[in-house]
Amino acid sequence: MTTLPLPGTPLPGKPLSGTTVIELAGLGPAPFAAMLLAELGADVIRVERPAANIFFRGRETDDLTNRGKRSFAVDLKQPGAVDLVLELVERADILIEGNRPGVAERLGLGPEQCHARNPRLVYGRMTGWGQDGPLSQSAGHDINYIALTGALHAIGTPADPIPPLNLVGDFGGGSLYLVVGLLAALNAARTGVERQVVDAAIVDGTAHLLTAIHAFLAADSWVERRGENLLDGGRPYYTTYRTSDGRHMAVGCLEPQFYAEFVRLLEVDLDPADQMNADTWPAARVAIAARFATATMAEWSARFDGTDACVTPVLSLTEAAASPHLRARGTLQESPLQAAPAPRFAGVRPSVPTPPPAPGAHTLEILAELGHAPEQLVREGVVFTPQTRAGR
Repeated sequence: MTTLPLPGTPLPGKPLSGTTVIELAGLGPAPFAAMLLAELGADVIRVERPAANIFFRGRETDDLTNRGKRSFAVDLKQPGAVDLVLELVERADILIEGNRPGVAERLGLGPEQCHARNPRLVYGRMTGWGQDGPLSQSAGHDINYIALTGALHAIGTPADPIPPLNLVGDFGGGSLYLVVGLLAALNAARTGVERQVVDAAIVDGTAHLLTAIHAFLAADSWVERRGENLLDGGRPYYTTYRTSDGRHMAVGCLEPQFYAEFVRLLEVDLDPADQMNADTWPAARVAIAARFATATMAEWSARFDGTDACVTPVLSLTEAAASPHLRARGTLQESPLQAAPAPRFAGVRPSVPTPPPAPGAHTLEILAELGHAPEQLVREGVVFTPQTRAGR
């Protein structure tokens, strides 16, 4: 498909170079999805609104989910503002919005309105509950979405569920599924399929992520009680143990050969042949815990490093940056601490992401690309820059 991208400079040598993405500014999973597309080479234009991000109020340049993007700041309530965004839509390949169902339509930027200007556009919708269903108009957050799908019930201690940050819902079941849908639809659009809308609901994606657990449940190898299953800490060979300095080691030796190596290196009096014998698990857990409590995390890390015992230290976010393996791969970058773009492609080392822009940092540049003189639009408050936004 021949697109009409803005004359911005695409990132060289990346799969989505030459692809233009419009992101209607929001929070959480939609910005993260747009960040992924930017790191794959797309020119992502984030359409900002006057209101500040409630989590980064006054510090929007610290919001790493906006790295690699350009920022176009516009007040959609002002006359002519929506038309400016639709001019961007005419030149775009993908649009992402994360509002409640119906909000984009009321703004004049719903799928039908955008497809009337550009039928080749792939329209991506990111919500928690989806575009329909009894809860579609209700507020919610990650914890609510993963609770309703059963995922939260399965995570935590035997006594209480524990929210796994917002990795499982917002970013796992949300952002990643939206990106998969957008890329599939983009591929179809480039073969002539028009007016595509991707409905990415966090509840759908989270439920889909549970497919392997559903399989265990169907095979009667999973019980709906936390701390009694293969992957939830219920087995002594797949859990964490406290060390003498109050830190933790993660043990994940599921296969018999790895468990045998674990027992040998731990120097604990256990028979590897008993690994799958549930009657031995309580005593094994006590013995393993007692042994780990005799040395520090650093000492155990040195013993197990590079072995097939599947044992690693539980590092903090900042400690992870010093991991020799992650350093060798360039997985994390510092100042500020952030992950390098992923996934990577053969022969290409991760690049340093472009810092998140201040809201409106590229407004004048993008107006020029659209052929508009900015002075009157800025004066009327239709668009704004970091300087004019500060006075709003």
